[in-house]
Amino acid sequence: QVQLVESGGGLVQPGGSLRLSCAASGFTFSAYIMSWYRQAPGKERELVASISNGGLTTNYADSVKGRFTISRDNAKNTVYLQMNNLKPEDTAVYYCRVVKRNIYWGQGTQVTVSS
Repeated sequence: QVQLVESGGGLVQPGGSLRLSCAASGFTFSAYIMSWYRQAPGKERELVASISNGGLTTNYADSVKGRFTISRDNAKNTVYLQMNNLKPEDTAVYYCRVVKRNIYWGQGTQVTVSS
């Protein structure tokens, strides 16, 4: 079955960096678009970034453009989110997602940006 396991979250000061990872299994990873979403307390889940199956095409929310980079390693079945110059408003639970007939989510990883 499809499994997505995020890691790499934590507490970081404003201006700091984190690298999130999402390890995937149970499907042909290299055939699917992968996405990162986030959900802050009291807010709806929102798309942060997505990457095409081959990794050549990426898309970002306006709020993270120039600060976040999505990438993938199809040999490792893993998608990454490099987050630089973090701001308090980036505080959220971050989820990876794949759509394979159904929508599959990981369990999420908490990112807290605070001094």
